[in-house]
Amino acid sequence: MKNLFLLISFMCVISVNGQTTDIALGNENIDMIVQLTTSQKVAVVGNHTSVLSSSGTHLVDTLVSRGVNVVKVFAPEHGFRGDRANGAHINDDIDLKTGLPILSLHGNSRKPSPTTLSDIDIIIFDIQDVGARFYTYLSTLLLVMEAAAENGVSVIVLDRPNPHGHHVEGPMLDPEFKSFVGWAPVPVIHGMTLGEIAKMANGEGWLAGEIKVRLHVIECSGYAHSDRYALPVPPSPNLPTEVSIELYPSLCFLEPTIVSVGRGTPTPFEITGYPTSKGNFSFTPVATPGASPHPKHENKECYGSNHYELGKSWLDSGISWDLSILQRYVAQYVEETGYIEGFFSNPGFFDKLAGTDKLRRALEKGESLDKLEEIWEKEIEEFKNNREPYLLYPLVRK
Repeated sequence: MKNLFLLISFMCVISVNGQTTDIALGNENIDMIVQLTTSQKVAVVGNHTSVLSSSGTHLVDTLVSRGVNVVKVFAPEHGFRGDRANGAHINDDIDLKTGLPILSLHGNSRKPSPTTLSDIDIIIFDIQDVGARFYTYLSTLLLVMEAAAENGVSVIVLDRPNPHGHHVEGPMLDPEFKSFVGWAPVPVIHGMTLGEIAKMANGEGWLAGEIKVRLHVIECSGYAHSDRYALPVPPSPNLPTEVSIELYPSLCFLEPTIVSVGRGTPTPFEITGYPTSKGNFSFTPVATPGASPHPKHENKECYGSNHYELGKSWLDSGISWDLSILQRYVAQYVEETGYIEGFFSNPGFFDKLAGTDKLRRALEKGESLDKLEEIWEKEIEEFKNNREPYLLYPLVRK
């Protein structure tokens, strides 16, 4: 635990223009949390990232020690302890340390039921997001808010910085392609914290029937959107490093294609390739319990590229978005085979990630993305204007 505390304390200090700045997460304001939950029955939506940097203790353990009546825990994708692979079915369980029931939000149900909320007054949401629309913690937040609003339960969001909070990129979600990997009507990279998103969802009527939840956001302090924030704890098994998180929004589009993004290796979302590809760099995906039980191209040597240096440069440059990697693989596959069929292993899922089928169709036709990007830019400007009333932190550090 001491080593974990040292890691978290170190990682919560960021560098801004050569000077160090401390960021305190919303969950550090324990006195306010206790005040807001006095004499209330509480559920926590949390996982392994729900840790206080000041003590290294889990939020649930801290709340219980402070006398908060925590009744149950809801667990999102990757489970309460964050050790389950992407998409894995999460079963209900019991937390061995506290004896609290853990109810899955990534199993038979992704939204709390009226029954599971019947004995709850307040839901506390404390999870580290990575800032991409298809990263499912955002979808979980909105579904939790919706369920709470429908059942007269309040929601407290303990806010955290967004590692992609410095920019907004990609296509907006077409409602026709709404799914669990694309629930919020935002661009692929929205540049907002979950606290800001929660306020916008309430204010813009995103919840079913435009219902509104009783919402309280406990802000983090010392944060500006322009800050480059290194996550204190890996948010999921396949995003273990700053570089992988930096590359994730761009490389995730390769998931429903023939290309491996390195799941089943020590460096997921830093490397790409496939068995019949060309390239001097190679890797072999293997079964990795808790991260990739059966990775794409398991036990087959893949040839492609190592994007570590690119991702590292993005940390300094502030770019953090590039679809040319996807475009190059499409062009390479067509050159090798003479056709596009087979490149998209799951076209429907690709469209859900993109929030539109226009990107895939343009790639299949070999068309330039310039026209699409012009449309995205206009949509992004409109989105930025719409989100402005809900921003809690300055866009640029002064």
